[in-house]
Amino acid sequence: MKQKTIDIITLGCSKNLVDSEHLMLQFEQAGFRVIHDAEQPRGEIAVINTCGFIGDAKEESINMILEFAQAKEEGRLERLYVMGCLSERYLKELAIEIPQVDKFYGKFNWTDLLQELGKSYRQELHIERTLTTPKHYAYLKISEGCDRQCSYCAIPIITGHHVSRPMEEIVEEVRYLVGRGVKEFQVIAQELTYYGIDLYKKQMLPQLIEQIADIPGVEWIRLHYAYPAHFPTDLLRVMRERANVCNYLDIALQHISDHMLKQMRRHVTKEETYQLIERLRNEVPGIHLRTTLMVGHPGETEQDFEELLEFVRRARFERMGAFAYSEEEGTYSANHYTDDIPQEVKQARLDKLMTTQQEIAAELSAKKEGQILQVIIDRKEGDYYVGRSEFDSPEVDPEVLIECKKKLTIGEFYRVEITNSDVFDLYGHII
Repeated sequence: MKQKTIDIITLGCSKNLVDSEHLMLQFEQAGFRVIHDAEQPRGEIAVINTCGFIGDAKEESINMILEFAQAKEEGRLERLYVMGCLSERYLKELAIEIPQVDKFYGKFNWTDLLQELGKSYRQELHIERTLTTPKHYAYLKISEGCDRQCSYCAIPIITGHHVSRPMEEIVEEVRYLVGRGVKEFQVIAQELTYYGIDLYKKQMLPQLIEQIADIPGVEWIRLHYAYPAHFPTDLLRVMRERANVCNYLDIALQHISDHMLKQMRRHVTKEETYQLIERLRNEVPGIHLRTTLMVGHPGETEQDFEELLEFVRRARFERMGAFAYSEEEGTYSANHYTDDIPQEVKQARLDKLMTTQQEIAAELSAKKEGQILQVIIDRKEGDYYVGRSEFDSPEVDPEVLIECKKKLTIGEFYRVEITNSDVFDLYGHII
């Protein structure tokens, strides 16, 4: 009997990617051939892992499902399954709207998909996965869900309450991944700083990161999606003391004016935010901060936006993303506020914010010229090897480009002198 091929398509964030990687391994162990994110999917079975976070992501997920539904109608596909955040949120509606899909699964019951295909989920493999990333780095998900109730955010509706993974299970997974050649870990969660409260009755992120840092073979640990209110400041000691914990923190701040922080239900003030940034920079010299900001939330005045612009100028974030508010049904904003800011105003504010940040990012990059950085090589592309420093997370941050004058090894560290820079990338040569 011919081995069946399954195409898995992952949309959305790295947390979804981890789920896909776990599913891939289970499929492979069950005897299927699995291909991830193929340019031209050709399998008999397709599984689409969807995102349902904001309007654009939902639209992308729906378009992808429709594309595969058409392939099924034309006889190019035998079976089509959908899982992830979008189907967690709109399971009934999607089943009615797109009947070509054989079955919809949510965010957490995708393990049942194996039964649907006549196989069984193997619990003993629960920490194992097939990496879709270059083999020297992996995403490490430490919890699911979120107990914060920010006005605009649909994540708690989709993922439910915060659930921490037990520390020993995470440590076991890191050891397993190190054994497979992983050197660099992007630690991810919907909300990192809440880690441990449900299991251990207190914030345990610092202790967890120390335990991971102690594992031989862990070269870099990078932290994603922290929350500013009740920040576990002992984490800063861990960052200082452990050479393999990158001086990097991804902390979504969203806004700065007290009026907007209150409207957004962020439980933090402008003064506390400035104090936290100052403390981060004082206690971890050289730290690179990545943040996400939002414009156009209901009630945002011109004065609120000017405060936000001033904040970006003063804080000088090394890395920053921003997006315009889009109303998500079921959220506090949708139920209690009117989406009162015209789309063109939102877009103009977003453009102005990002232009301001680009100038800052270019200046900060230029300051690296002449410095020697430790760089890990991710890939070869054209005339360059492409790598990253400890200050750069995959996919979202600047990269370091090195001319191919001699052979470098993918996944190895090199000392690189930075010779040039632009807004998005650094250029250098091997020392």
